[in-house]
Amino acid sequence: MSKNLVIIPTFNEKENIEKIIRAVFALEMPFHVLIVDDGSPDGTAEIVKSLQASFQDKLHIIEREGKLGLGTAYITGFRFGLNHSYDYICEMDADFSHNPQDLPRLVNACLDGADMSVGSRYTKGGGTENWPMDRLILSKGASYYVQAITWMRIKDPTAGFVCYSHQVLAAIDLSKIKFIGYAFQIEMKYAAKTLGFKIKEVPIIFIDRIEGVSKMSSGIIKEAVFGVLSMRIKSIFNSYSN
Repeated sequence: MSKNLVIIPTFNEKENIEKIIRAVFALEMPFHVLIVDDGSPDGTAEIVKSLQASFQDKLHIIEREGKLGLGTAYITGFRFGLNHSYDYICEMDADFSHNPQDLPRLVNACLDGADMSVGSRYTKGGGTENWPMDRLILSKGASYYVQAITWMRIKDPTAGFVCYSHQVLAAIDLSKIKFIGYAFQIEMKYAAKTLGFKIKEVPIIFIDRIEGVSKMSSGIIKEAVFGVLSMRIKSIFNSYSN
């Protein structure tokens, strides 16, 4: 049986954190959970630590000081996963916009031959719920833009619900991943693609958060739009290989 890890970055997720942890541990497929908390002032980390006795050796937390960015949170988690020899390392949000019930489907896609699987809103069978039209247009527009610049045949390149095999993360030089916002998701897929790994999209329904506050900002959007072209140009001269 594979050894699976789910990385969940958090900042002020006290409304969701216990529920999402319990939902992951309730799955029939076994997962360990790593919370990477960026100094949440609302007590998110304290809630996680209060649950560790109930989930001994399965629930882990790394606490960081200040908001250091989504990308660096995941890279911290990736290094933890590699150092602890997990076979499959997943990433997901804490706010239930990613359904924990879809985690086994992502892992099974890798067990069936993919090196990396993506929970996709825009592949056949996927979709979104509770999204305003302007956000949907922005998201789909960004996806088309990324596909045009990078030549990746991935319909949802900005997706943040992903499963990596150990081999993919071990092959990527994580110090070369430069984006720290949502463009991080694009760069990781691009790095895997340029190194020749097989990426499979798995349809999911993305539901906008019910509780807590969205972390989306204009700076994140600018990074995704203006950074992708720079990433593409730099990759011509530099490999993401470890």
